[in-house]
Amino acid sequence: MDMFEMVRNNNLHDKKPLADRMKPQNLDQVMGQDHVLGQGKLLRRSIEADRVQSMILHGPAGVGKTSIAKLVSTLTQSRFVILNAVTSGVKDIKSVVETAKRNLEFENVKTILFVDEIHRFNKLQQDALLPYVENGIITLIGATTENPYFEVNQALISRSLVFELYKLKERDLVEVIEQAIANDIFLNKKNIQLTDNALNFLAQKSNGDARQALNALELAVLTTTETDGIIFIDESIIGECIQKKYISYDKSGDSHYDVISAFIKSMRGSDPDATLHYLAKMIIAGEDPKFIARRILIAASEDVGLANSNALNLAVNTMQTVQFIGFPEARITLAHAALYVALSPKSNTAYIGIDAALKDAEEITSGVPGYLKDATNKKMKKISEEYQYPHSNKSGYAVQTYLPDELREKKYYHSKMIGDEKRLNEFLDKVIEYEKTKHLATK
Repeated sequence: MDMFEMVRNNNLHDKKPLADRMKPQNLDQVMGQDHVLGQGKLLRRSIEADRVQSMILHGPAGVGKTSIAKLVSTLTQSRFVILNAVTSGVKDIKSVVETAKRNLEFENVKTILFVDEIHRFNKLQQDALLPYVENGIITLIGATTENPYFEVNQALISRSLVFELYKLKERDLVEVIEQAIANDIFLNKKNIQLTDNALNFLAQKSNGDARQALNALELAVLTTTETDGIIFIDESIIGECIQKKYISYDKSGDSHYDVISAFIKSMRGSDPDATLHYLAKMIIAGEDPKFIARRILIAASEDVGLANSNALNLAVNTMQTVQFIGFPEARITLAHAALYVALSPKSNTAYIGIDAALKDAEEITSGVPGYLKDATNKKMKKISEEYQYPHSNKSGYAVQTYLPDELREKKYYHSKMIGDEKRLNEFLDKVIEYEKTKHLATK
């Protein structure tokens, strides 16, 4: 590096935002991701051993996806190349591949390709990566704010490790903010007095996003006048700065999680006006209609559920429709489905029930009652109790226990007497009562 290049790099560093200047310099400085980067965890072991495999990092904005990828570039012996899926195409991919082939052939050096916002690559672009990931010419690291199982080629997924990164906890953000004030090359030269209330408020309102927290802090410092050499920042100043960050909707990922959260909660809260408001914000910002449709689809099962099962049917149809027509017409279909979910009666019994059952299935070892086992298994020993075929009764119900003995007292489904679920439960209660009475009478 010559003197002119050093000056140029220093000038560029001066213009970098605080969030960029404070990127972690080692794995221990990556906050809030101990589940994948803690001592002994797979991702950390593979980086430290220079055995990095193709991977997809997914999670909200500002949680360290790009930081982890850049650390790989400094901690491994591979050549590191960055492409942004928004601005790169198949031509750029082929250029990287050709260089990677030469490096591998003549220098025995592997190439790691980092693709930021990989979900924005179309199918053709993702397919262009596939053969070179498969044969080891390149090691792919993709970063995405979207669910990769929806947005990334399944063939790429099957050849990659998938790591989910979490929103930072408030205590992590407090530490990030305090480290910035103490260690940043510019902030540590200023006498910044950030009140405890302001610090906690900033950590809370940053919604798990370190970039957002640091951007708001830098804005507060730059716009607050020094008094007697002190930059005093209280909660009201932070409130103004974080609000300026929140009112924008960055469709590339910085704040869309806030808006989509409000959209989902408005549907769940049965507020049709708020539902349309947040839907409009996403449409104006150019949000992917498939992304919106998926959220409606999830809400239809999680929040409406059995109270109105037709909401799920409509949501599935909406998902298919928006893929055919796209914007601007898709706005009507999305509004139709979102309003239907918002106006429907609500029941989360399916969501609560399956999570409780999953927990027990993981923690409790249980078998299957003998009379429920596969009757075609000739090795099955003769059992004392016969399976009761429900259709043998006119009611379509048989008095019989289906849970294994270990879970006999468990109850996962707790009905809500709302909408269609009320009708279904009332019918089942009548049938059960009838069959139980008949069963007792025959004894």
